[in-house]
Amino acid sequence: MKSEIINIKTEPETKRKAKKLASDLGLSLGTLLNAYLKQFIKTKTVTFGIAAEEPSEWLINELKQAEKDEKNGYTSPAFDNAKDAIAWLNDPKAKYINGKWK
Repeated sequence: MKSEIINIKTEPETKRKAKKLASDLGLSLGTLLNAYLKQFIKTKTVTFGIAAEEPSEWLINELKQAEKDEKNGYTSPAFDNAKDAIAWLNDPKAKYINGKWK
């Protein structure tokens, strides 16, 4: 395979940390940068980060409310047919409590 050399300027600390992290992942810095360049070409997108995102406060509150609703028996019903599902969706008073459609 024919190779080309790319020279970039970066801060020494940035290079050291990137090299260490790549090594921790079992990769060389060159392999990591090649993979990134190939992904960039394929997807035409620029992405950063490998760490999981922290959920927003809104999402945390929604998850807590969903857990509370489930614990209290307020869960979505399952339907056998579209007619019943649409009827339930169109009924503003419809509720599903403890496995029963009310």
